[in-house]
Amino acid sequence: MQAREVTHQPCPHADCESSDAFAYNTEKMTGYCHSCDRGYPSKGMSLKPWAKETYPLQELKQVSVQTIKTTEIEGLGDYEAYRGVRKDVMEFYDVQTFGFNQVYKYPSGFRKVRNTKEKGFKTDKGFKTDELFGMDKFNAGSARSIVICEGELDAMSAFQMLDKKYPCVSVPSATPNQKLWQGKAKEWIDSFDRIVLSVDNDEAGRALATKIGALFPKKTFQIIHDKFKDANEFLEAGAKPSYAAAFYNAKRYTPDNIRSTPEQFLELFEKQDDAVYVSTGIESFDDVALGLMQGHFTVFQAPEGIGKTEFMRYLEYHVLTEHKDTSIAICHLEETEKRSVLGLVSYHLNMNLTRKDLIQEHDMEEEVKQAIIELSQDERLFQFQIAVDEDPMDILEKIRYFREACGVDYVFFEPIQDLAYSRKGEESVEKWLSALSVQLSRIASELNVGIVTIAHENDDGQVRDCRTIAKRASVVVKLERDKMAEDRDERNTTKLLLVKNRPAGKTGFAGKLRFDEASFKLSEDRGRWS
Repeated sequence: MQAREVTHQPCPHADCESSDAFAYNTEKMTGYCHSCDRGYPSKGMSLKPWAKETYPLQELKQVSVQTIKTTEIEGLGDYEAYRGVRKDVMEFYDVQTFGFNQVYKYPSGFRKVRNTKEKGFKTDKGFKTDELFGMDKFNAGSARSIVICEGELDAMSAFQMLDKKYPCVSVPSATPNQKLWQGKAKEWIDSFDRIVLSVDNDEAGRALATKIGALFPKKTFQIIHDKFKDANEFLEAGAKPSYAAAFYNAKRYTPDNIRSTPEQFLELFEKQDDAVYVSTGIESFDDVALGLMQGHFTVFQAPEGIGKTEFMRYLEYHVLTEHKDTSIAICHLEETEKRSVLGLVSYHLNMNLTRKDLIQEHDMEEEVKQAIIELSQDERLFQFQIAVDEDPMDILEKIRYFREACGVDYVFFEPIQDLAYSRKGEESVEKWLSALSVQLSRIASELNVGIVTIAHENDDGQVRDCRTIAKRASVVVKLERDKMAEDRDERNTTKLLLVKNRPAGKTGFAGKLRFDEASFKLSEDRGRWS
């Protein structure tokens, strides 16, 4: 498996209800929840039943932090230079080396040992996590600024590159727990006027910055790590001047989703307009809704059996063929992949060719093959499925992949309720669909991708199983068709009623589509709604 950080996932901790605040690193087999502020694994953790299967942990013998054995640090240690950190700096922080073992002493006397050969860490039994490495070397308020790093080696590197003028400390772990932010450590940090963060630009680093920035909002600044990931890399690369300049010019920290400076607001103004949309070919719908919105979650809801899949296919074909710069990904959960492709072919050839016998009857095999080539040759059409044994929540990662790796603009899938029915039963369908809907609306906005789905409707005219689906959608359109009407045209006519339209505001009648049984296609009926 390719090593990566998987973000926006459900939290594994039993008492945390967050459905999208957890990040998991597949290489380190560790994680962190931004909602409950806990790492994974963490001491005394209580997990949900599925947690260890979804987020595997390392075997005990491989866990990097273990208890120190006395024999590992017996004999005489020495202050040795290591990875650019000079001997005098090691001595100042009282970091001694015993063979391959480098011992970091924390203020209370507990020790953390770094094995420079195996790259692992071990600690004294009872190691405290409520103090910062190096904070006992500097009096509270002894300088205007302090530097907080993620690792001990980084703290010593920063101290050396800043010519020993400023206190430099580090947190006890990559995902420190709540104890660190209470009591003496918080008071000590707060005694300085300027708190400068020197952290990695990864999930753990961003989480640490977010936490410190929230605790000390008016005096937290950040050194930008771009070319080098941490302070020690600056040091080893001989980039002391760059690091010092970044320290003295550190900008006030603001979370990614908060703007407060003129530069940030001007950057927002210069951004590409968020109102990106494509027409649907339904004139009345496009008049009131503008079209299908990119960056939004759109839900079409209807009772079963009125042709929702065919309606979705109409949209897919129109976007694919009428918008040549637009890419789409499709998934129809109630039919086979072959049937989905042949549905698009039927639109392309203006004939019902959805089954092999129909293709043979009309002697259209070569035409069908050519149509498939024409529909897919520009690599703007992607098809996917959710396997029976696959976690349906993985649809979020599929959407992320399609958007970030393939440049897909719209993802069509239906029906949304079918994703929940493959769950193992540890959560109610309503709760699971609610969590999924929240994440779909967020990922649509975050990635500026249009997400379009169909939702089954109950007898009361509400979205079945979970009303949150419609609540989280930006656009909700009801599809209506009288399947029992005596008039054939009326029986084959689907009406669109726009009931929610957050991007454009207008609601009401949004057009009619008539199904042609011969061509097996929908087309707009521009007659007045009666």
